[in-house]
Amino acid sequence: MAPNTVVVTLEKGENISLIELNDPSARQMFQEKQKNASPKQFTWVLLLKAHKILAFLPWIIMSLWTVFGSIKKRIASSDQNEEDPKYRGRLYRFIKVFLAISVIALAIEIFAYYNKWDLSMVNPWEVQNLVQWSYMAWLNFRVDYIAPMIISLSKFCIVLFMIQSVDRFVQCLGCFWIKLKRLKPEIEGEPFDIEDGASFPMVLVQIPMCNEKEVYEQSIGAACQLDWPKDRFLVQVLDDSDDELLQHLIRDEVNSWKEKGVNIVYRHRFIRTGYKAGNLKSAMSCDYVKDYEFAAILDADFQPNPDFLKLTIPHFKGKPDLGLVQARWSFVNKDENLLTRLQNINLCFHFEVEQQVNGLFLNFFGFNGTAGVWRIKALEDSGGWLERTTVEDMDIAVRAHLHGWKMVFLNDVRVLCEIPESYEAYKKQQHRWHSGPMQLFRLCLPAIITAKISIWKKANMIFLFFLLRKLILPFYSFTLFCIILPLTMFVPEAELPAWVICYVPITISILNILPSPKSFPFLMPYLLFENTMSVTKFNAMISGLFQLGSSYEWVVTKKTGRASESDLFSLAERESKTLNEEKISRRLSESGLEMLGKLTEQKAAFTEQKAAPVVKKKKNKIFRKELALAFLLLTAATRSLLSAHGIHFYYLLFQGLAFLIVGLDLIGEQVS
Repeated sequence: MAPNTVVVTLEKGENISLIELNDPSARQMFQEKQKNASPKQFTWVLLLKAHKILAFLPWIIMSLWTVFGSIKKRIASSDQNEEDPKYRGRLYRFIKVFLAISVIALAIEIFAYYNKWDLSMVNPWEVQNLVQWSYMAWLNFRVDYIAPMIISLSKFCIVLFMIQSVDRFVQCLGCFWIKLKRLKPEIEGEPFDIEDGASFPMVLVQIPMCNEKEVYEQSIGAACQLDWPKDRFLVQVLDDSDDELLQHLIRDEVNSWKEKGVNIVYRHRFIRTGYKAGNLKSAMSCDYVKDYEFAAILDADFQPNPDFLKLTIPHFKGKPDLGLVQARWSFVNKDENLLTRLQNINLCFHFEVEQQVNGLFLNFFGFNGTAGVWRIKALEDSGGWLERTTVEDMDIAVRAHLHGWKMVFLNDVRVLCEIPESYEAYKKQQHRWHSGPMQLFRLCLPAIITAKISIWKKANMIFLFFLLRKLILPFYSFTLFCIILPLTMFVPEAELPAWVICYVPITISILNILPSPKSFPFLMPYLLFENTMSVTKFNAMISGLFQLGSSYEWVVTKKTGRASESDLFSLAERESKTLNEEKISRRLSESGLEMLGKLTEQKAAFTEQKAAPVVKKKKNKIFRKELALAFLLLTAATRSLLSAHGIHFYYLLFQGLAFLIVGLDLIGEQVS
């Protein structure tokens, strides 16, 4: 006989009753009690769940209302001019047409979905009405004509994607080998004799600037405090500012350092052509340049350590074919906001991997435009600074390489600088950085083909340096992830495999983030942001290749004037009174009263100029191209949801939200 089953029932207090179910009367009483209790318990459970849902529903509604309210407020408070139309152009119109077609296609697909049309197995003669016949005709046309074209284009982009991924992987292997073997450029022979100042070569320190009112003091001060014999270097302040007040302030700063014993000159061009290249070209035409052997270039927001020259120039000793020594950049505001953190990932990879690997194994890389020292003979031998592109730094590096000059990158020598804190400034910077190389490629291709260098060097410059890393990368990134992928949601016969949109991009992003391991928490935002920036890079690449839009426009990147990890504005203002009083006593050509009056007027005007933005509030911008792509991807995500595509839906959803955030200027520096 089976053992008796016992149920323990806990009542109020400490009374415990034991019921044996083998007893027929007890079993009947328990079943009746259970029948009476079950409906009540079930009702209570339903009520509790309903209460939780009702409590949660207002929170969801309020959250959505807040989000839509913020979006509406952002659009309403944005700049009336919004994004400059020249940064939109034909690509923006194409995206708008694509979006309109996608919305219509989504409406048709939703209508077919809710009517449960499954026409794949239906005989054409069994179609019930004209609408169904039209939909079936569209399906047949899609399968026979549209899908093959999309599949061919996607295969082509996937091949480019894999080639670029292999190149990225090989570069990372080269960087790993450098770390493993502890390879780095070596200095030949003994450094310069410290006791004999004549053993130090003559160095020209050039500071090109244009309307850099936030950073001119700190950049001039850093250059003047370089640890080098005072009679063996000259600081050239190359000012292209069009603000007369700022010109006077920079000239006063130069004079104050000159009276401290620093060899420094101020140059201002009346005809400011050629942007930075024209400025540097004008400076190199001075008669005294022939007395100098090296030229160190430092942009206005760069602040080298005092030992910068002692760490870079010794590498030239015993190497007559060495034309350039490039130092690495270090960013004082890399943790300012999400935008600067994501930029830091990109730039760390650029310096740690690309520049270091190319410099050590190929003796060639693109000059970064600043924080580098050139042998003046190499500049002259390569044709000097030319005004033909907006990337004069890459231009001179390519021409120097074609003339046989070698280059060295010093990863352990770092120079402090800033990176853009607003998306608008970053977007304009990236436009110039990606349109200029395409201009240069068109101009340099004949010279590369006819140059007296090895076939390997020509192939590296054409296929790797220009085509793969400057043209193919933005092309496949935008085409594959922003055009083909949403298109395949409406043409499921050409669906992209999951490894293309997920696994390989994540792997490449991990490789990109390795040089800055502290940035690993930002892996997914970095991946989404890079795909978001592909539209800007693609547009810039096309405009530079075909000379469209603003490909020849130079926009000075906005600076904030951060002198260190913390803001030093307050310190500068505290010192301004003392500096102004010292400047009065330094002037010999003017009386103290005249100088006092001028400085008072300058200070009042400068204060008024600095206070102007407070009176006139700067407004946020909206970027229409990014917004149009956001709605396009979200439309495709909705279509993907109908088909239960899984990973495709999640990618399109999050990528669409990333475009929406960027389009509403919710990333980077925020203004009221």
